[in-house]
Amino acid sequence: MSNLHKSEKMNFGYKKLYINGDLVDSKSGKKLEVICPANEESIGSVAMASLEDAKLALKSAKQGFLYWSKLSLVKRTEWINKLKDAVILNENKLRSAITYEMGKPYAGSYEDFEALVNALDWYPNAMKNLKDEMIPDYENTHTHKLISQPAGVVVAYLAWNFPLLNVAFKLGPALAAGCSIVLKPSEVSPLSAYILGEILNEINFPSGVINILTGKPDEVAVTLSQSKIPSVVTMIGSTATGKKVIADSASSIKKLSMELGGNAPFIVFDDADLVNAIDLAVAIKYGNSGQICVAANRFFIHENIYDEFVKGFKQKVTELSLGFGLEQSPDMGPLISKNAQSRMTHFVNDAVAKGATLLFGGSVPKSFESGYWFSPTILVDVTTEMAVFKEEIFGPIAPIMKFNSDEEVLKLANSTEYGLASYIFTFNANRIQFFSEQLEFGEVQINGIKYAIYLPHGGIKNSGIGHDCSHLALNDYLVQKRISSLI
Repeated sequence: MSNLHKSEKMNFGYKKLYINGDLVDSKSGKKLEVICPANEESIGSVAMASLEDAKLALKSAKQGFLYWSKLSLVKRTEWINKLKDAVILNENKLRSAITYEMGKPYAGSYEDFEALVNALDWYPNAMKNLKDEMIPDYENTHTHKLISQPAGVVVAYLAWNFPLLNVAFKLGPALAAGCSIVLKPSEVSPLSAYILGEILNEINFPSGVINILTGKPDEVAVTLSQSKIPSVVTMIGSTATGKKVIADSASSIKKLSMELGGNAPFIVFDDADLVNAIDLAVAIKYGNSGQICVAANRFFIHENIYDEFVKGFKQKVTELSLGFGLEQSPDMGPLISKNAQSRMTHFVNDAVAKGATLLFGGSVPKSFESGYWFSPTILVDVTTEMAVFKEEIFGPIAPIMKFNSDEEVLKLANSTEYGLASYIFTFNANRIQFFSEQLEFGEVQINGIKYAIYLPHGGIKNSGIGHDCSHLALNDYLVQKRISSLI
């Protein structure tokens, strides 16, 4: 493991709320310092929304919906394309903000930027392909048509781990469907979303259609969720937060779309392409420092190839580089916070105390005196009693277990409240069919890993409701109406 760390200072200044087409200060006058997790230095500040600001954003979105929902798809697409073009022109500013607010490598910030561009491009075209449905009348007395209309005002809560990608997954389908939206980025990484507000202001995007603010969840989020103005509440975040949002939203009947926690199994059978499996295992575990909802959380390796897998996996992990900076290309950056760093230490200590073997990493790198760093870590001899088996890790720890039968590994894989992503590696057709049907996860990926704007992304069990990405996401922002007419 090599270190590429050096201190690079950057300050993005002060960013205002974006409400009703204007850049405004918070009604309370409060500001929030944005801290870079790589060095714990301030990189700027944003206006900290108050309860009054949340109410103004809702009122603005209500008016914005009246305008936006009446525009033709052609006109909406023109505005969405104008925003997309402006985003492209501001690529470096947006990606630099993500790099500093998240501490992720600059190369890693491209995924966020690309997702926003792709969503703004893809969803207007997806709406063009949405067709009204004619329902046959069996008595030949009526005609029946099923049409889709914009659902209303959307409130979207965004996780901190992919600041612009999470914006993209909500903004693209909402705008294309004809909804207005209030975006609440995380207080931890709000900077790139606030810069998007500046871009919207610069291009004079229609007032009220998009509103961007962050603030204390127990003040701002509760106000947004409990309001009767939103017709849709959607979020990306933890299962615990999702349950709270759902409870708060019950002041009225709202459509809900939730992409929540995960505990992804990564299953490698003894007939797998081992080189491919190891390469993908390292990528999906340590990308974004493990802070991904679909990250491999539990590695199940067949006993016949266990030693070979562990040896190859460890070799790859020792070659990972840690670092930060716009001009560097490390494999991993820091974790998002001190709490996240401490949580990794807890996971390792808990596992070792219960019998696991620490094969690599497991601590804060010695040469990183500031920031929230944690070494890529491997634990073997893991059991079901350990926290790393039961909980979503959301960090760079790989717990590895061996298995000897299909029935055993299926039971282990499904032994979780979560059901988002899962990964299996085998060339046995019968096994592929069996596990595709029996794994209790919204996504089953076989011998490879792919995510794209046109592929459905959603979980079952406590991992969520609805979908991000693909045409299925449009369902969360549309309501269906039956129109029947006497012949």
